[in-house]
Amino acid sequence: MNQVFADVEKFNADLQAKGAWVFAGGLQPVSSAATVDATGAETTITDGPYAESKEYLGGFWVVRAADLDEALAWAKGASKACRLAVEVRPFQADV
Repeated sequence: MNQVFADVEKFNADLQAKGAWVFAGGLQPVSSAATVDATGAETTITDGPYAESKEYLGGFWVVRAADLDEALAWAKGASKACRLAVEVRPFQADV
């Protein structure tokens, strides 16, 4: 894991040096999660994630990219650094 952390730190430094860095953060394990549901008459709070899944969000990057191709190139570097698949999603446009 130490090599993964070092590789992610190097990737983050590259993002910052090239002006693409906005924000990044790692998340604690799923076992520390709580789900809050206030969509009904009463609010419920339960331990654990909202849905059972084999894949969970472990962290994220918010990257400034000119277009999808640039975002995908950054994602390739992120995936290599953290040794996991990386999902790419744009922010919603202002309404």
